[in-house]
Amino acid sequence: MKINKTVIIGSGTMGSGIAAQLCNANIPVTLLDLKTEICQKAKDRIYKSRPPLLIDKSKIDNIKIGNIEENFDVVKNADWIVEAVVERIDIKHKIYEKIFKNRKTGAIVSSNTSSIPIKILSQNLTPEEKKDFCITHFFNPVRYMGLLEIVKNENNDLNKINYLKRFCEEQLGKGAIICNDTPGFLGNRVGVYAMQVAMTEAFKMKMSIEESDAIFGRPMGIPKTGVFGLYDLIGIDLMSDVLKSFVKELPKNDEFQKVAVEIPLIKKLVDMGYTGRKGKGGFYRINKINDKKILEAINLETEEYSPSKKIDINFEKVDLKKLINRNDKYGKYAWSVISKIIKYASSLVPQVTNKFNDIDEAMRLGFNWSKGPFEMLKEIGVKNFFNKVDNYKDNKFLENLSKTLNEDFYGERQLYTEIETLGKIKSKAIQFDRNNSAEIYRFKDYNIVEFTSKANSLDYESMDCLKKATDKPLIIINESMQFSAGVNLNYVMNFAEKNDFKSIENFIKYFQETCKLLKYSKYPVVSAPSGLTLGGGFEVVVQSNFVVSHMNIVMGLVETIVGLVPAGGGCKEMLWRWSQTNEGKNDPDFAPMKVFEIIGYAKTATSPVEAESLLLLNSNDKKIMNRNSLFQESKKILTENRDFIPPKECKFKLSGTKVREKMFKTLEKLYKDKKILDHGMVVGKELAYVLSGGDTNLDNEINEDHIYKLELNSFMKLIETENTQKRIKHTLKTGKPLIN
Repeated sequence: MKINKTVIIGSGTMGSGIAAQLCNANIPVTLLDLKTEICQKAKDRIYKSRPPLLIDKSKIDNIKIGNIEENFDVVKNADWIVEAVVERIDIKHKIYEKIFKNRKTGAIVSSNTSSIPIKILSQNLTPEEKKDFCITHFFNPVRYMGLLEIVKNENNDLNKINYLKRFCEEQLGKGAIICNDTPGFLGNRVGVYAMQVAMTEAFKMKMSIEESDAIFGRPMGIPKTGVFGLYDLIGIDLMSDVLKSFVKELPKNDEFQKVAVEIPLIKKLVDMGYTGRKGKGGFYRINKINDKKILEAINLETEEYSPSKKIDINFEKVDLKKLINRNDKYGKYAWSVISKIIKYASSLVPQVTNKFNDIDEAMRLGFNWSKGPFEMLKEIGVKNFFNKVDNYKDNKFLENLSKTLNEDFYGERQLYTEIETLGKIKSKAIQFDRNNSAEIYRFKDYNIVEFTSKANSLDYESMDCLKKATDKPLIIINESMQFSAGVNLNYVMNFAEKNDFKSIENFIKYFQETCKLLKYSKYPVVSAPSGLTLGGGFEVVVQSNFVVSHMNIVMGLVETIVGLVPAGGGCKEMLWRWSQTNEGKNDPDFAPMKVFEIIGYAKTATSPVEAESLLLLNSNDKKIMNRNSLFQESKKILTENRDFIPPKECKFKLSGTKVREKMFKTLEKLYKDKKILDHGMVVGKELAYVLSGGDTNLDNEINEDHIYKLELNSFMKLIETENTQKRIKHTLKTGKPLIN
């Protein structure tokens, strides 16, 4: 069979998200709901969504809409019908009755339920119908969350299940894990338990919600929202309903029951309309005091709000051994939470799954954890864990491991997919080098560099690893959420606050040297970006010889926002790309003006399709739906380019003052319209000086080093100004730009 046409029934958040992802994969989809107008509103939401659900807005044309009364005939031609209606079994049963009366023989029917078992969903189906029915549990937002749980039971046609898995991997870019029909499946069973443990332990240990979120966050390799912030994001009322479902479905002796007991404060918040971000607030709320917005946090004991306090636990990198061995309340809280998560996850083996690796991958793909429970156990160390852990009676996995104390128990990663992933290949490296910001995995025929700093921000050590790894063909890739958010501004500001501008200059020079080495290396360099690829991160990508990009990128040069100009070759490369267009060849001022607009406005692309329209990516750069395939495709490029010849150096002819005057006129209009203020004008003029080629004219031919020098000089002028430093400090503190 082949899936060529699809129907989604239910146009709510999940139905719309699944429809949008099918659009992204160019799979025709019809979205049905009670009324066509409901679907039209859903289609409008998809089109306007932020962050965008579509990789390109023109993809919206792949969605047709209708209603279940007048347009249900479309089901007859569908190869896959997805039910995504409300979590009411009576409504679902009526929908299934209608689907199975109309579907063509053999068409797959699935439910997007997150909690109702197949045995209940399919109880009215015939044995033949049950073969083709399963659960396809997507995570929200569908485009960005990698996990898809395909839930089966003993009635299913396994060939169809495996086909659906391959289709969703290859076409929709999902990490598709096949699960048994158990409550919460894999991701939610462990993920929601982990949230509840983090919350109940915070109450028990009298932690503030800010302290809890500071630990149950980046230090544990978990997104920075923490648990209370995540509750607010999901919706406190929705989380209450999820817990009630678990309480109902799970055995009374399941450890989950202990942490699922309703917390009085949560009931009180929901009753008062404090349901999280969608309501008046939740554990956190925004309050206005003297016309100023203040973030407030609730006190778990007094149940009163006060200004939220920033908790600095002095912990930049994930180091679980160090974290759980801290001799303070943070260390005790971390150990209590982590040990309980490990115990619960391991108790699910083998009844829920016999592949414990799948639990880890579900947490990576569905909850954006950098390490799953078993990887946490591996990092802590088996002997260390058993020296600290309390009772684990009736936990067969831990009982067996306590006897062998096998530190190498983990085995291979990512068993759920046949793709040769980065996660699988790293353990096979013949040599491993690292520093504080990056790691080099050395193989016989190539090297891999993976950035490891916070948000993979770049500093001297990142460049050092890149430089050292160019002795062989090189792949620059990583497993974290971001490729690189750019140069580490904290690193730069540490020097600036000491007036040590020479060290900043030396770093920028080294950054430029490294990027130039990547571009003109004897061996090919492939960058494989996913997630944020901004500023210096983009400059690494744009000066690589080949690019394999994941569909979920945010790419661009955003330095002007913090009062700087790109100084790692970004201006130079964008100038070159736009000068090679037909317009650029006919008009020497076209490329500088176009790049001035792109960099000046800090334009970013949210997909490779958008990136190509800005020439942030080239048309021959590979674009990949499944992030797992980035390494495999990158390695293929190295194999195909064994006779690689480095590119020739670029030469430029720029009109200097002539085009700069055009740029200044643009700046003056923006200033007059109050789109930019005084320092915006200063930054704009420095950018104009770089992009115009400085003191040159069309009779002169200038090389890349000339523009590198212009970038460096402008960067240094700006970083020494008080106003740029104010912008950087404000952004580091608030995450928002300062317009000055």
